[in-house]
Amino acid sequence: MSPRARSLAARLTGLLLAGALLAGCSPAPSASSSPLRSDAMTPPSPSPAPTDDDQAPPPASRLGLWWDFFFNKPASTVPTGAIPVQRLTRADLEAAPDDSLWRLGHSTVLMKLQGRFWLTDPVFSARSSPVQWAGPKRFHAPPITIEELPPIEAVAISHDHYDHLDHASILALRDKAAHFIAPTGVGDLLVQWGIDPARMRQLAWWQGTSVGGARWTAVPTQHFSGRGLTDANRRLWCAWVIEAGERRLFFGADSGYFDGFRTIGERLGPFDLTMLEAGAYDPRWSRIHMLPEQTVQAHQDLRGRWLLPIHNGTFDLAFHPWQQPFERVLKAAAAQGVSVTTPRMGERVGLDALQPGQAWWRGVDAPATAATTTTGHSASLRP
Repeated sequence: MSPRARSLAARLTGLLLAGALLAGCSPAPSASSSPLRSDAMTPPSPSPAPTDDDQAPPPASRLGLWWDFFFNKPASTVPTGAIPVQRLTRADLEAAPDDSLWRLGHSTVLMKLQGRFWLTDPVFSARSSPVQWAGPKRFHAPPITIEELPPIEAVAISHDHYDHLDHASILALRDKAAHFIAPTGVGDLLVQWGIDPARMRQLAWWQGTSVGGARWTAVPTQHFSGRGLTDANRRLWCAWVIEAGERRLFFGADSGYFDGFRTIGERLGPFDLTMLEAGAYDPRWSRIHMLPEQTVQAHQDLRGRWLLPIHNGTFDLAFHPWQQPFERVLKAAAAQGVSVTTPRMGERVGLDALQPGQAWWRGVDAPATAATTTTGHSASLRP
């Protein structure tokens, strides 16, 4: 294939991928369009309107939005320097104490609970895309490869979007994970990919399952599903409540802000740590992806003690500067007295003694002398 033909093919693939990634930028479709026909598919109540500072620009055609997404994005959406990554080995993980957590990128989190390892939304591929020659490319390598990981008790998937469900990663984990946990319909997809049905657990909203000493409960989010242009909302999406011993965690995956966070907090909170999305947002699609200030509010609604912002720092999936989610979350958190932890990729987080972490993103594009503290942050960032 000639370079010109390759470029054209990449652009066409990009537009198709944009359709899959951005199909839910308008208000979430009604559950009546889904074949699941379950109470679990009832759409959550809508989020409040954005603040005056975050009002959406005049409506644009969806095609125009897709085109801008791939061909008219500002340069600031991608880092100019190297993202700091703390390399991990299997020996490091096995030697780590219980109640440990590592952020591996985007929404991929490895946890050590009850003496076992648990993995969320594993995406280890170079691109968040249906193909590996086009689409959003990683800013950094994973801190550890799948091959180097210790045996995984369970892999938990939140929904079927490419930045959360990666075909190659699932196949690589097929013989390493004892169990797979997913919302209704996503499990069927994994079985089609070769996961043993006996190791697959599918849950509707508010259903739970106990595996290896931990309980995982699927809870609602305000989002959507689909991996192409013809399968919108054919599979469920969810967040996860994780209970292991005395530890209680919330893995939020993707969601617009809605009053369901308060319901979850009342029914299943409080939480030692909430892992909530802060990234890939825009006022034009705030119904399905929270703005950073809403992330902080959702954490408070959930009755969380510490907040870990995820869904950022790995892929270019929106129009905002890549480091902006961290700064906006810290500013909003400081105003509300919320404790935030911001570990480097691969850095161990001790759940029994949570710490703020470093403002590592400030040294990637800026001079090394950039400030490393945030005035008013409830727990000052370490230099």
